[in-house]
Amino acid sequence: MAQQQLKWVFLFTLALLWGSSFILIKKGLTGVSPLELGALRTLFAGIFLVIIGFKSLRKVKGKIWYWLILSGLLGTFFPSILFSYAETEIDSAIASILNSTVPLQALVVGIIFFKGQFFSRQFIGVVIGLFGSFLLIWIGANVKSDQNYWFALLPILASTMYAFNANIIKFKLKELSALSITTASFLLLIPTSLGVLIATDFFAVENLQQHSTQTALWYILALAALGTTFAKIIFNRLVQLSNPVFSTSVTYLIPVVALFWGVLDGEQFQWSQLFAGAIILLGVYLSNRKKKVKA
Repeated sequence: MAQQQLKWVFLFTLALLWGSSFILIKKGLTGVSPLELGALRTLFAGIFLVIIGFKSLRKVKGKIWYWLILSGLLGTFFPSILFSYAETEIDSAIASILNSTVPLQALVVGIIFFKGQFFSRQFIGVVIGLFGSFLLIWIGANVKSDQNYWFALLPILASTMYAFNANIIKFKLKELSALSITTASFLLLIPTSLGVLIATDFFAVENLQQHSTQTALWYILALAALGTTFAKIIFNRLVQLSNPVFSTSVTYLIPVVALFWGVLDGEQFQWSQLFAGAIILLGVYLSNRKKKVKA
C-alpha cells in the first residue's frame, strides 16, 4: 500500500482506538484511583511492548535515550493520569473534545521550539480553536453545575504534552522505527509505574480481592493493549509518514467516536456544547489546511 494511502488507514484506526479510550477510562475509574489507572495503563502497555518489541531495542543507542524518556513521560505517562483525573469530574466525551486541541498546540509548539513554518491563516485557526475550548468549558460549568469544570483544564494540559511529544518524535527520533520508539519509551516507564502503584498500596491483598478492582482491571487491560500499545505504535509510524500536524489531526475524529460511546453510556449533551466543539474543530481545520499553490 502506498504511503499516502497508508497514513489515512492509520489515521482512522487511531480515531477508533483513541476515541474508545475515554469510555474505557471512565469504566476503569469505578474500581481504581486516577493515579493508579494512569500507572496501570502504562505498566500493562510496557509489559506488552517489551514482549513484542524487545529485539527492536538493539537499534537504540547513545544520547537518544534522553528523548525517549521525555517522549514516554509527555506522550503517555502524565497525560494518562491527567485524563483520568479529568474524568472524575467531567464527561468522557467532553474530555475527548478538549483533546482535539492537540493539532493547534502541535503547531504552536513546533513554531516556538522546533522552528516550524507559520502562516497567518494558522494563527487564526489557533485563536478560533482556543476560543472554542474556553467556550466549551464555560458552557459546561453553567449547564452542569454539579461538575467541577476546573478539571477541564487537565485535558488541555495533557494535549500540550501530546503536542510536544509529536514534535519530539518527528524532529528528534525520526531515525528510529515506530516499534523501537514505543518499546524503549515504555521500558523506561515501567519502574516509574511500579513505584506509583507500590506507593498507593494498590497491591494490597484486600484491594485486589474487591470485585470493583477486578472489573476495572479488565477495562484497563483493554485500554493498555488497544488504546496505548497498539495505538502508540501506529501513531509513531504515522508521525514519521506525515508530520506532527497531520498525525495529531486524528483528534478531528476522536470526539465522534467518544460521543457515540458517551451517548450509549447515558451521558447528556447540550446543543451549545456540541456547537463549542464544532468551533474547536473549525480552528483545527483552519490551522491544518495547506495553502493552495497558484498555477
